[in-house]
Amino acid sequence: MKSILQEKIRDIKEKDLIPRHIAIIMDGNGRWAKKRNLPRVAGHKAGVKTVRMVVEECGNLGVEHLTLYTFSTENWKRPRTEVNALMKLLIQTLQKEIADLKNNNVKLTVFGDIQGLPRETAQSMLAGVEETAHCTGLNLNLALNYGGREEIVTAVRKIAEQAAVGEVAPSDVDTDFISGHLYTKDVPDPDLLIRTSGEMRISNFLLWQLAYTEFHITEVYWPDFSREDLYNAIAVFARRERRFGRVSEQLKQ
Repeated sequence: MKSILQEKIRDIKEKDLIPRHIAIIMDGNGRWAKKRNLPRVAGHKAGVKTVRMVVEECGNLGVEHLTLYTFSTENWKRPRTEVNALMKLLIQTLQKEIADLKNNNVKLTVFGDIQGLPRETAQSMLAGVEETAHCTGLNLNLALNYGGREEIVTAVRKIAEQAAVGEVAPSDVDTDFISGHLYTKDVPDPDLLIRTSGEMRISNFLLWQLAYTEFHITEVYWPDFSREDLYNAIAVFARRERRFGRVSEQLKQ
């Protein structure tokens, strides 16, 4: 199966059908740990290995942007011990991986309410952004303390403030204008969204940006998500007909 998938991926690359931007909801760490009678944090630690693999593969495949739903605004509702462990794991992982990110020309971007994170976590993330700012390869976006509704509210508030001082007229506001006020203003909308663990929802993730994104849901828990699972998601994506409101016949013209 592996060789067949690799062949498919080579063909997809040759036909320029690799998604430009992949977004991933990394779900199932806790259930992976529970299934093995391990503490939930063990699942998050195991998930870091999958992140490393996916970042490497996306860089090799020529994916331009990879956005990972790392910690949502709703995740603060989890047990305090788990949240604290996650914040420490973020710092430890970045400190361990930053050299490899630079060596592999990966640029780190972090978006969300960064100021709402613990100070040490926020400082560590922003330092990683600064250290990789010169990189020109894969753009790795971490959505941290992120919520799609909050992102839109923040954008609307900024626009309202501009309008209040006469900098913006109602006729200025269109989809491009709003997109330019989002956290992702410098990033194209995702072509492919992958969600692991089989959940059929987007969980307040990139609500504006996912308007025409292709979805791929897999039952696999995030720590078990393999290179072949990634290849399969891309292969399925490459077979999709993306019409953006048009009909099939128009795409052939």
